[in-house]
Amino acid sequence: MISPPRNPWFWFACFAGWFGILWLLSSRSGDAGGLPPVPGLDKVVHFGYFFGGGGLFTAFLFRLSPDRPRWLWILLCVILVFSLVGWLDEHHQSHVPGRTGNDPGDWLADLSGALCGALVFRRLHHILR
Repeated sequence: MISPPRNPWFWFACFAGWFGILWLLSSRSGDAGGLPPVPGLDKVVHFGYFFGGGGLFTAFLFRLSPDRPRWLWILLCVILVFSLVGWLDEHHQSHVPGRTGNDPGDWLADLSGALCGALVFRRLHHILR
């Protein structure tokens, strides 16, 4: 069985890649990326993508001090960082032709997904020990 990397900077690089892909996806002109016209589906997509980002960022923070993780601090950092990332993503989309942005529902889905990703990681963190 292959064990997950223990270097925190590996996880930060994964998070940075996640952010880069987010920026590219948000830069696409037109509708919601070709999603079928199902009400609320965009919120599910936002939640899912940010779930992954929240897990990656939590892995980075956890690996900085795996022997004595400060979970409250980690979760507060996730909330702060992803509040900003979600807002930045929505603001960025508002400047892309054919896109709408500044949607509080999308921002809430982003933040909820990231927090849930962090909480799931918290539950499964023993895998990275």
